[in-house]
Amino acid sequence: MSEFNILRTADIKRTPRVQQVEGIFDLKADAISREEWTVSMPLEDREWNVGLIVGASGSGKTTIATEVFGDAVKEFDWKEGESIVDSFPDTMSIKDITYALSSVGFGSPPNWLRPFHVLSTGEQFRANLARAIVSDGLVVLDEFTSVVDRTVAQIGSHSMAKAVRRRGGQFVGVSCHYDIVDWLQPDWLYEPADNQFTWRSVRRRPEVSLTIRRVDKRAWNIFSRFHYLSQSINQSATCFVAFMDETPVAFVGVLSFPHATASGWRLSRTVCLPDYQGLGIGTIMADNIASIMRATGKPVYDRMAHPAMIWTRAKSTNWRMTGKPRRVSPTGKSAGDVRMKATTASGRVTAGFKYVGRIDYAGARKLSII
Repeated sequence: MSEFNILRTADIKRTPRVQQVEGIFDLKADAISREEWTVSMPLEDREWNVGLIVGASGSGKTTIATEVFGDAVKEFDWKEGESIVDSFPDTMSIKDITYALSSVGFGSPPNWLRPFHVLSTGEQFRANLARAIVSDGLVVLDEFTSVVDRTVAQIGSHSMAKAVRRRGGQFVGVSCHYDIVDWLQPDWLYEPADNQFTWRSVRRRPEVSLTIRRVDKRAWNIFSRFHYLSQSINQSATCFVAFMDETPVAFVGVLSFPHATASGWRLSRTVCLPDYQGLGIGTIMADNIASIMRATGKPVYDRMAHPAMIWTRAKSTNWRMTGKPRRVSPTGKSAGDVRMKATTASGRVTAGFKYVGRIDYAGARKLSII
């Protein structure tokens, strides 16, 4: 069915206040409020993953979404006083839960352990996106991006669309904001104001321009509380920050890495600020710094414990895993090889990598590395 006739009615009681408003504005209230929409949505004509209903407040977006999609319009419940990871379906493994959270740009393990109500508005937004992508069947979110900063809205929209398409799911956002269209890249767009339905082809998201600068270690103070393991930084670290429109968004430190046969550099404390997670900025930053440090003629290594970062790095052609992931014991020593999916309380899983990508001599000279 591609055309829907929607009628919404409500009784109006002529209370004293209603009669006062009638008198002030020379109105005559009808006994029944009546609103009608004829909605054309040929959703069965093509296969699709992402849709967007967009228009001004009062244009009927919520009513239309509810009538057309019914129970698919979701509002997620979160367990009071429990970590957000405990509100995901019992059938999901912790690996699948953390992957879902990371895939929508919510990459902070310490905050995964907090109850929903203490999270920031942006984190709550992303947590709801994670619940949406793991739900069965079509999911429709009303007031999509309405309560978050526009940067978070745009980046979150991009992350959501990418995650939905990767999983082969279906998602519809209902929003009054047109600034997310280029980031969400919906397969179709519906505007209730003029009953306009448009099939769209998926395009590239807007480009993001980053400027990387060598900075004083004090810059770490901006990023420290967002690192997933530690808020400290080695005092010998060489520090770099990525800026987007003069706003600091990501950090990478570099340490000298002494070794009997392969002395070089090791990346340390890669952090992307929460509002900018979901665009791969942390990965881009780490790759760029590694390419710059390689210009010194020394190899560049990295070791990480964040599951999503390990998965991303393992797929990259710029890095080669130097050994199977290993579990670190409470004493800090290796506890032997383990599979990436294994997790126990005895210690976290870490993986080591060596950079094998291009070498950026020009960037190294610009940052006074060589």
